[in-house]
Amino acid sequence: MKILVCISHVPDTTSKINFSEGDTKFDTAGVQFVINPNDEFGLTRAMWFKEKQGATVDVVNVGGTETEPTLRKALAIGADSAIRVNTPATDGIYVAKQIAKVAQDGGYDLIIAGRESIDYNGGMVPGMVAGLIGANFVNTCIGLEVEGNEATAIREIDGGKETLKTNLPLVIGTQKGIVQESDLRIPNMRGIMQARKKPLNVVEPVDTATHSEAVKFEKPKPKGDIKLVDADNLDELINLLHNEAKVI
Repeated sequence: MKILVCISHVPDTTSKINFSEGDTKFDTAGVQFVINPNDEFGLTRAMWFKEKQGATVDVVNVGGTETEPTLRKALAIGADSAIRVNTPATDGIYVAKQIAKVAQDGGYDLIIAGRESIDYNGGMVPGMVAGLIGANFVNTCIGLEVEGNEATAIREIDGGKETLKTNLPLVIGTQKGIVQESDLRIPNMRGIMQARKKPLNVVEPVDTATHSEAVKFEKPKPKGDIKLVDADNLDELINLLHNEAKVI
């Protein structure tokens, strides 16, 4: 089984976020970038298929040279090779078309992508990749088994879980649950050294239009002042909620 794992290069959630050029550009100065957490869950599951079923695992990213350290980390975790599509990740459909071309050229049986990236939270790329290559698609996937050409997937739905049976080729949108946080792998020195020798192939993008652009960024407004009310003073609490907060 050939597996392709889509890797987004995203800011660490502990990084301080700023914008430049009149809040139209994301300021990357001083920001640490990591593998998108939803993608890392999927990569960890792919490693299970590699170790238990002999699958080959490639990773792909759409981005410039600045994303290569993130791809090297994926290689250090255990992926066999990496592919970088040499173009900025502009919008969802543009990224999806780049990944779809890589998936078609590589003849992959299973394409794993996080259900969304934690920077833009678009949640659209996995489904569009599936549509572009004519593969089956399961989103919000929290469980996956593959036997031969048949896959059994469990996905999260409102109020419960749904179990689906489908055939390869398959695209899944993963999240926490496909593996647990305790299953995530920290690259060791041996893995880091091996990653330096693994292939990282750079391919040029397909010529396609973008359909959206970021016009402006805006930080959430800071939290306002709060008033503490004694637990025994219910009348004052009701008065503040009614006359000041105006929520009742």
